[in-house]
Amino acid sequence: MGRIVAIDYGRKRVGLATTDPLQLIATALDTVPAHEAVDYLQRYAAANEVERFVVGEPRQMNGEPSEAQRYILPFVNRLRKAVPSVPVVFFDERFTSVLAHRAIIEGGVKKRTRREDKGLVDRVSAVIILQSYLESVAAPLDRG
Repeated sequence: MGRIVAIDYGRKRVGLATTDPLQLIATALDTVPAHEAVDYLQRYAAANEVERFVVGEPRQMNGEPSEAQRYILPFVNRLRKAVPSVPVVFFDERFTSVLAHRAIIEGGVKKRTRREDKGLVDRVSAVIILQSYLESVAAPLDRG
């Protein structure tokens, strides 16, 4: 069983999270500049067994794709070409940034740290996307 890597794509920064090899725990991996993300993920997949990439898909309240989709699709196409052996799936990421901000504040992270570490919200958002994805794929098993 390989790791699952979640990607919270932003035009400036990309938050990344990964599972352990048993796909039980989602943890923050890194925040990288958007223009370096494909190379980073290609190196990561070469060094680790990656089962799939989960890309956060921003949607509007009515379920339609958001304006950010036009930036995400070219990134996903580059990722698919760079790492063709790893499937890429989309997962609804509505509200993850809000949840990430809330989790960071409730976790007691000082205001100065929040202000200085611009990638913190991106990493936490990626963890939330990954944890939600893991829960969604485990849910059908729980009902059985």
